[in-house]
Amino acid sequence: MSTAYDFAPRAADGTSAPLDAYCGKVLLIVNVASKCGFTPQYTGLEALQRKYAGRGLEVLGFPCNQFGAQEPGDAAEIASFCSLTYEVSFPVLAKIEVNGEKADPLYAFLKSEKPGLLGTEAIKWNFTKFLVGRDGQVAGRYAPTVKPEALESEIERLLEG
Repeated sequence: MSTAYDFAPRAADGTSAPLDAYCGKVLLIVNVASKCGFTPQYTGLEALQRKYAGRGLEVLGFPCNQFGAQEPGDAAEIASFCSLTYEVSFPVLAKIEVNGEKADPLYAFLKSEKPGLLGTEAIKWNFTKFLVGRDGQVAGRYAPTVKPEALESEIERLLEG
């Protein structure tokens, strides 16, 4: 059986970023964009990272330009924006596609493990969130409208379990 730790997306610099480096951690995986109405959620994502990193949480941001072309920048521009605007300390990886034929394999896995409403797999918009337990299994999928702080009780449960 596959787990999230079996995948190796690309880091922002284009090198491989194997997720097995996070084996045993709880992951919050989010497709992000810097010009979206949900972009202020970076604040909440960073707050979760700072609050729970010491207990085993890792937030991972995956820039995506598939929704309204709201992530037009290159890796350097995205990194600068995240750092200067939101003081992001969690990894923001290479820009990917989350839907369609060119969808990143990690996202194909996440979507198949936790389909959305009515069983649809497609990501609907930026800031869709997936929680992955310490065992690498997808524990939850959350809509872009769900604020990061609303996930605290589920994160606590996964960190303790």
